[in-house]
Amino acid sequence: MIARVIVEIGVGLNREFDYRVPAALAGRVKIGARVMVPFGAGNRETRGTVVGLPDGAHAAGDKRTRAPGAGSGRMLKTVLSVCDRDPLIQPRLMELARWMATYYAAPIEAAVKALLPVAVRDRSRGVAEVWMVRLADAPAISGCGVCGAKLTPRQAAVLDWLRQTGTSTLADTARGAGVSTATVRTLARHGRVALFRARGALPAALAASVVAPAAPPELMPQQQTALTKVLQAVQRRALHVLLLHGVTGSGKTEVYLRAISEILAEGGGAIMLVPEIALTPQTVERLRGRFGDTVAVLHSHLPEGDRYEQWHSIRQGRARVAVGARSAVFAPVHDLRLIVVDEEHEPSYKQEECPRYQARDVAVMRGRFESCAVVLGSATPSLESYYNARHGKYELIEMPHRVDHRCMPRMQIVDMRVEAQRRGGGLSVFSRPLIEAMRTRLERGEQTMLFLNRRGYASSLVCPACGFVAECDACSLAMTYHRSSDTLICHWCDARSRVPDACPGCGDKAFKYSGIGTQRVESALAKICPKARIVRMDRDTTRAKDAYENILGDFRQGKIDVLVGTQMIAKGLDFPNVTLIGVIQADTALHMPDFRASERTFQLLTQVAGRAGRGDVPGEVIVQTFTPYHEAVQAARRLDYAGFFDREIEFRRELAYPPHARMSRVIFSGAKESEVAAFARRAGEALHAALSSRATMVGPAPAPMARVRNVYRYHLMARSTAAAAMNKALHRVLADLKNPRAINVTIDVDAHTVM
Repeated sequence: MIARVIVEIGVGLNREFDYRVPAALAGRVKIGARVMVPFGAGNRETRGTVVGLPDGAHAAGDKRTRAPGAGSGRMLKTVLSVCDRDPLIQPRLMELARWMATYYAAPIEAAVKALLPVAVRDRSRGVAEVWMVRLADAPAISGCGVCGAKLTPRQAAVLDWLRQTGTSTLADTARGAGVSTATVRTLARHGRVALFRARGALPAALAASVVAPAAPPELMPQQQTALTKVLQAVQRRALHVLLLHGVTGSGKTEVYLRAISEILAEGGGAIMLVPEIALTPQTVERLRGRFGDTVAVLHSHLPEGDRYEQWHSIRQGRARVAVGARSAVFAPVHDLRLIVVDEEHEPSYKQEECPRYQARDVAVMRGRFESCAVVLGSATPSLESYYNARHGKYELIEMPHRVDHRCMPRMQIVDMRVEAQRRGGGLSVFSRPLIEAMRTRLERGEQTMLFLNRRGYASSLVCPACGFVAECDACSLAMTYHRSSDTLICHWCDARSRVPDACPGCGDKAFKYSGIGTQRVESALAKICPKARIVRMDRDTTRAKDAYENILGDFRQGKIDVLVGTQMIAKGLDFPNVTLIGVIQADTALHMPDFRASERTFQLLTQVAGRAGRGDVPGEVIVQTFTPYHEAVQAARRLDYAGFFDREIEFRRELAYPPHARMSRVIFSGAKESEVAAFARRAGEALHAALSSRATMVGPAPAPMARVRNVYRYHLMARSTAAAAMNKALHRVLADLKNPRAINVTIDVDAHTVM
């Protein structure tokens, strides 16, 4: 018996090796199993993963590891041991890894590595058990309290809580019943409840939020229609992709929950992806409220021990619903019937490290391998997904109304050029309409969200005398001024420096802070509305553990009047008391050198507008912009997705941009610009010669971000309607060139940004 193995010595090898399987291990060496094998000239024990069992296979590359009969050379080396009781990777997931390696031009070991969380790969077992509580099977004194006395109100509250929730953590039980843990332990000592240690409970950060069982609301007709179509797709037990296009607040999440409920009732499992970790607690809360402990959470911000336990609870079948960010698409769910990709348009679904996969597309391919349904949901679908739906590749489901036919928010566009003229010039943070609207909300006791997708206080430090701009020494980027720490910070490499006392160029001390960031918005707002309770939510304020959950929890409970934030507050959040949304600068992303700039601006404006008016009070959105008549801004004002799509798709067609063609980007990087430029030109010539008949190519040229962390970057773009052939040719030509050791070459298939 022969096992084909990839070894864990890096992610650039991209080779498989054949090993002989001894008879003693024949029953345990399976596809997906991790094994210890001798590797290299010194036969060093190395861990690897079995990716195939090619009966009678020939060698896969190692000259020292040839199959019997494969010519001269040594006999096959032997598998030494098997690391785990059962394989960690299911055969269908291994098929998915092979597809990823081929399609995304990635080494096979990188694709396989992506399937397992770091904690699982490293066999981390530092997991603390937690105390769990449930009602006792047979109470010691039926109908009586402790020692035969009647139950105290607090003890009764504990039992009532457990009757509703079933098994719960000790902390959850005490918090939910409004008692101390001592009350619960007293009940346990006298046999009324069972107290036991368990592993695999929800992470502490998520278990800390008490979730009472939630009764499903009555569905609107459009929700019922959508649910019926989703369940029909699930029953087919074959790949079927549905695009659920519903306006913000239309009840898409309830459709997902009802479909998952039906699947669980039949013994199946499901995966639900969300684009941001910030959305995970709110989504988990709804799922736990409906499905309890059968929900597991997977994302990179979990402690390793928690992630290890959550992953194994899925693998062992204790949890049948996996929820998390993009890597949750690889969750080892048993009998997978449905994959939901919520907010499917979000760029955060694109992995920026090898393998550079798009989780939305990987979800579709996993649906093919698992023969299950895939639902892509969004109020502003990506042009690629909507194009596929328009052309019959996906089934389109429209949900054009909000739940209970609540009004969509009214959007007002404020021309900041006019505002500047009124003030006699200068850049103002707030327009007069926005100030008046915020003060009105404060008087009514309603909440406001202010959105600006730029953190810090000012986007640059400029000398008005000589034009000097404080730039990062390692990146081709102006440094951002952060007033809270009085430092200049590069938002690409996190380099920091103090603010100079005088201009390094001319010695002038009259520096000017140019541009607006969230810190400046927060500071200006505090002066305009001094009594308002203001909190800022961006990467700077959410570095601490549980910061996301704490800020959003306080906002939901009404402890915050105005929430100022970046794009992490723009999507998926549901706060009924928010009646005003202010967009400080709608132009932030509009003029980026990226063909997706208009699409992203439209999506962001529409999504952030959707946070308003989700309760009984109609919402209002005020958008401040210097380009009020841009089509992306006007289409967002009308909430006209179809109109925006029709115009944007024509622009894409004329220039052969996605979705009319697939685009791959090749990035060349290195410490010496001359060497990077020279190799990029040589590679460009070879690629133009090989691909000119099957692809349109642009470059090579310096990337818009030409230097990052003292690494120089050149890039070229290739576009073709035959993506597989193009990417295969890219990979082959670049492999034949054998780039110098000092030059790194990256192929970004289906590139989501050209920065």
